[in-house]
Amino acid sequence: MQTVDDRRGRLARLIELAQTYRGWGRNEIARALGRDPGKVLPDSGNPKLDLVVSLAQALDWPVGTVAEDLGLEDLPDSESMSAAELDAHALACHRQGDWRGMVAAARRMLRVATLPVERAVACNRAAGGFDGLGLYVRALPYLQAGLAESGVPEGLRLMLTVNLANAHYVLWHLVESRAASRDVLDVMLDRPPQDRRERVCHAFALYVRGSSARRMAQVDPGRAVPLAAAARPDLERSLQAHEDLADAHGDARYAALANTCRGAMLEVDTLLGRVPPMEALETLQVALDRVVDVQAHAPGDWLESWGWWCIFGCNVALRHLPDAQRSRPMAIFTNKAIEIADRLDNWSLRERAFSMDLFRHDQEPDAPWSLDEEEIRGVIGTMGRFPAFRDRGYRILRKARLMLLEGGPRC
Repeated sequence: MQTVDDRRGRLARLIELAQTYRGWGRNEIARALGRDPGKVLPDSGNPKLDLVVSLAQALDWPVGTVAEDLGLEDLPDSESMSAAELDAHALACHRQGDWRGMVAAARRMLRVATLPVERAVACNRAAGGFDGLGLYVRALPYLQAGLAESGVPEGLRLMLTVNLANAHYVLWHLVESRAASRDVLDVMLDRPPQDRRERVCHAFALYVRGSSARRMAQVDPGRAVPLAAAARPDLERSLQAHEDLADAHGDARYAALANTCRGAMLEVDTLLGRVPPMEALETLQVALDRVVDVQAHAPGDWLESWGWWCIFGCNVALRHLPDAQRSRPMAIFTNKAIEIADRLDNWSLRERAFSMDLFRHDQEPDAPWSLDEEEIRGVIGTMGRFPAFRDRGYRILRKARLMLLEGGPRC
């Protein structure tokens, strides 16, 4: 059991680390933490969630890492809440985009849950929070734990499975993502989806399975055509299923996912020879006229969908254009994708956009490449979230460092 002095000592150490990292004085760290300069350290040494979050931001650390270092895993003021109350709180956090609050509520729910279904729901909530933070590696064990619970209703089990498939897909675990999404679809081979949740699981599983095959075609050129042929019907069925959901429920999120399927099909059709590459690129590029001013668009699923259209455009250019013709379209697509990723704080889109920019610069090693400080922080954050990106991130930072040195030191 930690004493007050233990807690205060741990918190003081982290605050001092943040000051050292940022080069801040007492007033600056107080302002960053939302504290009075004369009372930066709480008397109890037991910080509330807003202080933990602010400290994590000052350190550029994951909130969970700061909480663990402080020995503070629970949601403040949650000791007397039931599993149902904590679940409602987690859902409220989800609606507000408070991913850290969602994770904290889900973790506390796991501690008070007594039934398998409560634990499975808590695992799904925690995974959703980590997904929102772009910490997909940390979502995986929660989804696996939820699926290990016995007696979980089939609808919830399908939701856990399709979320597991998507986490693997985002992390480029393509064999696993394809297998998990197929498991969802196999359940519904002999019967149609029973309710809205099952219809959503079915539509999204089709998207993940089709997208996994599409990505496999990128990394396995020898099987590219059969993989693209397998991807296309899944993407087409997912498009139709999402449009049906949008019509039935008036929810723009489903229409946006249908649009993402439409863009992915253009990439696949180009590979299959159904659409000429230049025609596909023109279609993908003209579509971006809808998001000329990214800041004028509210964050949401439609903006994310256009971000993925940028990535599909990069894939088409990389695969089908001669080296001398790739640079301009890829520059257009990657710049817009990074703008959208920053607007949405979408780490999966950042990973693809930074990777595509690196591929483009590998083709033109002498071309200038300047990253601003915000982009460099984005690269570092992406390295921590995507193990497969880490080496690419170091390569990007080496190039970026050269550009920064040309401009002189930054103090």
